Amino acid sequence: MQAQHSNNNQDGERLRITEIFHSLQGEANSVGYPTVFIRLTGCPLRCGYCDTSYAFTGGEWVSLDTIIARVQAYGARHVTVTGGEPLAQKACLALLERLCDLGLAVSLETSGAVDIADVDTRVSRVMDLKTPGSGEQDKNRLQNIAQLTAHDQLKFVICDRQDFDWACEQIRVHHLTDRCEVLMSPVFAQMDSAELAAWILESGLQVRFQLQLHKLLWGDEPGR
Repeated sequence: MQAQHSNNNQDGERLRITEIFHSLQGEANSVGYPTVFIRLTGCPLRCGYCDTSYAFTGGEWVSLDTIIARVQAYGARHVTVTGGEPLAQKACLALLERLCDLGLAVSLETSGAVDIADVDTRVSRVMDLKTPGSGEQDKNRLQNIAQLTAHDQLKFVICDRQDFDWACEQIRVHHLTDRCEVLMSPVFAQMDSAELAAWILESGLQVRFQLQLHKLLWGDEPGR
């Protein structure tokens, strides 16, 4: 059975999916818009603050045609492909292309640990740089930074002051705010939001503070 699943994944026609659901976008520059989320199963990282560990395993193999049909049934203009780490499945690239061909506003949430160079240029890539507090800083694929454009966004999830100072250094060294929009968000229910907001104002950096809207509305409930 496992061998059959592996072949299905490699033929580019199926993806292992944890869930497809309709909600409000909670992050990034399309925050608040009704959005269809396609959550792919599996991730090579284990960030200490991960809120989607239920997507590490399980899921079901779904054909690209079926995924597209389920997305279209919701009638939303915005679609986000997320995980886990969606780019860990090669057929994700084909899915992104097909979604763009439908004229949808497509975004990809990626950890930054996998090469983003082959992602369709019509996709808005929302890429993390993992901070020391995540426990996965060494997984950052810094070559991805050169691929980012004004159509993309770079996200730092901040655990504490050390994370913030580290993020500020990365912004300066790599000239990140000249390359794309830079987002900073506190770890939900761990980092004080007002404190992070004050640090950003004091820093003088032109970054965008964000809270996770979906968590303010529904907490950590899956599928919301």
